[in-house]
Amino acid sequence: MNIFTGIAFVFLAPLLGGLVAGFDRKISARLQGRIGPPLFQPFYDVGKLLQKENLVVRKSQRLYMEFFLVLIILTGAIFFSGGDLLLVIFAFTMAGVFFALGGYKASSPYSFIGAQREVLQMMSYEPAVMLAAVGMYMVTGSFQVADIVAYPQPLIFKLPGLFLAFFFILPIKFRKSPFDLATSHHAHQELVKGITTEFSGRTLALIEIAHWYEYIFVLGIGYLFFASNVWLGLVMTLVIFELLLVVDNATARVRWQAMLGSAWVVALIAGGLNIIYLMLLRG
Repeated sequence: MNIFTGIAFVFLAPLLGGLVAGFDRKISARLQGRIGPPLFQPFYDVGKLLQKENLVVRKSQRLYMEFFLVLIILTGAIFFSGGDLLLVIFAFTMAGVFFALGGYKASSPYSFIGAQREVLQMMSYEPAVMLAAVGMYMVTGSFQVADIVAYPQPLIFKLPGLFLAFFFILPIKFRKSPFDLATSHHAHQELVKGITTEFSGRTLALIEIAHWYEYIFVLGIGYLFFASNVWLGLVMTLVIFELLLVVDNATARVRWQAMLGSAWVVALIAGGLNIIYLMLLRG
């Protein structure tokens, strides 16, 4: 991992992320007994948005979303170049903050509620992500992503509880049921489009592209648990994604209280016990 893999992320992640979104729609449709849209439909949608007029309630909305996109790209570039995992998490959190601020700025009740739920989602997944970083440090002795990838054994063997906590919060970052609270991933949700209600045209296209970057980055964190073997890591990342789609189509949206409470309980119990286990191993 070096500067070249970081640059590769900048250029390849939106292509791979768009394909992930296309597979998402296709597989979800099959699980529901439908044919589904073409695999490249997400690219068609974004291309159409880029051609539309850019209408926003306030000009600063677009600025916040541009910061969101830039910080997501920066987060992934640092991660895939093998940088500091704590810096990666900080940049990722800041990206989420700007995304929420853009929703607050729109002055729409749907957007405002969606932004509030986005903040709650951040509060829900942060403990699991931080504990995963701590666990990886305790096993490898480093917060550098390059050192974590170079560890000779799959981290899943020593971090099963932290992996469980991480998988539990994945629906939040992929905006899927049962934790699809801030912006509706599916058309049947009651919140319209939540935080993105008042965005359209090129700004909405930027948000979609940012989510594509986000997909690849989040899957990259899942890859770290199996990174000692490249093929094992790739296969297990694919399995994680498939299981996520099954969970999405087999569950209904929960209230924010259930999301926050369950995410913290799983992180503190499964992740906390895993940390205690590592402390005992270190003697």
